[in-house]
Amino acid sequence: MEILTKISEFLWNYPFIIFIMLAGVYFTIKSKFFSITHFGHIMKHTLGSLTSKEAHDKKAGQISPFEAVSIAIGGCVGTGNLGGVATAIAVGGPGAVFWMWLWALVGMTVKMVEVTLGCYYRSQNEKGEFYGGSTHVIEKGIGREMGKKFGYPLATIFGVFFLMQCLQGSQAYTVSEVLNTVFGWNMIATTVLYTLIIYYVIWRGVPKIASFASRAVPFMTMTFLIGGLVIIALNIKSIPSVFYSIFHDAFTGSAAIGGFTGSVVAQAIRQGISRSINSNEAGQGASPFIHGSATTVHPVRQGLWGAFEVFIDTLVVCSITALAILSTGSIESGSVGATLTIFAYNSVFGRFGEVFIGIMIILFGVTTTSGWYTYYNAVIQYMFRYKPKLRDAFALIFKIVFPAINIFVVTTIVLQGHGPEMFWTIVDIVIVLPVFFNLLALFILRDKFTDLLKDYKSRYITGKDVDPNFKVFYEDDPEIFKEEEKIREKLRKL
Repeated sequence: MEILTKISEFLWNYPFIIFIMLAGVYFTIKSKFFSITHFGHIMKHTLGSLTSKEAHDKKAGQISPFEAVSIAIGGCVGTGNLGGVATAIAVGGPGAVFWMWLWALVGMTVKMVEVTLGCYYRSQNEKGEFYGGSTHVIEKGIGREMGKKFGYPLATIFGVFFLMQCLQGSQAYTVSEVLNTVFGWNMIATTVLYTLIIYYVIWRGVPKIASFASRAVPFMTMTFLIGGLVIIALNIKSIPSVFYSIFHDAFTGSAAIGGFTGSVVAQAIRQGISRSINSNEAGQGASPFIHGSATTVHPVRQGLWGAFEVFIDTLVVCSITALAILSTGSIESGSVGATLTIFAYNSVFGRFGEVFIGIMIILFGVTTTSGWYTYYNAVIQYMFRYKPKLRDAFALIFKIVFPAINIFVVTTIVLQGHGPEMFWTIVDIVIVLPVFFNLLALFILRDKFTDLLKDYKSRYITGKDVDPNFKVFYEDDPEIFKEEEKIREKLRKL
């Protein structure tokens, strides 16, 4: 644990934190604060369009925008919102919430950028199925379009480090932690059962995952939010002091209170930003893998859903979790992880609150784990795209191994006597390199996003100066389409 902590602190030191914050601020300014100045437009074409035909339209080989965002929100609104936020507060103090919010504000634009580019550079395989994501963005944008030779190895390096994130054991630890606290279930046995559930879900395939997510995500998110809002309303007198501690401790650190040991500013920054990125995934290059499969009129239109995801995940769901924990004084218990969230709900709803969190954690865990499986599967599709037989074989092996990693990780942590601190430390370590390479690629392709955003504004916001020759998608260029079709034709014959 001591070694892992030192590695995490080294990786999440000021140079890396400054790098990711500068990237977020840069894109926010470059987009002319689009996610803020056009927030109404974003909400109109995301939340406000849920019942529209466009949100549920899908073509052969694609999924609907709503199904894509359901998987993506299912992938980010998960155990991190219950256990990750609680751990950030327990380790970094109330000030961690401020830094969590700060990344979310700029992260809305970052995620809009990565989803937009993921849709623009998406590919179609020999079966007619659409795939997108950061690997395609890096190879096609940097390698082919810009002619930079390092684009090809960079795409592979990102893909390898992205796949390595599966070593964290996904959501299984937090699920088993909560069910152990609530029902007293053995954590290892619970993990085995949870793993079997994950096997059932992912073996039904991506379309079934999309269908499941589109039903489960809205329900679980709204139900959790209602419960949190009730807690906050009943502790409304504490909210002013809670906000004071969040903003004050963000720059001064936190003093020890009750069972809470206190923290310094560096811990607040590191915990807040790392938990925010892990939760809303802005900068990780994850959700573009599923958004690239969506039917959409314009890459930026799908990018709006990326901004919406960060808003819902962090500025709404994570905030309610944080305010519930802080307003009820649960932090004084000295507990770490999702147990803090359980204490907050128990303080208002009693035993029902504990059972409620137990049910929510199962839904959150399954939607997040299955969502991330689709991301990993997309990386595999990319890395072995020119060898269909090897691709299918590796995909099958990964489908078997992926859920089983949960059992290994949870068993190791439990038998060594460690708790949620070890789990979240492992999470911090494995997300650093994918975030770094993804943000680097986004910066290199910044002008492409600017061009796409300019075209989108002309077509759908101002209605002026529309360039009829502008290629909305990468393969809209006839020459590029011919080249890609030749590749697909060769693969069909294999």
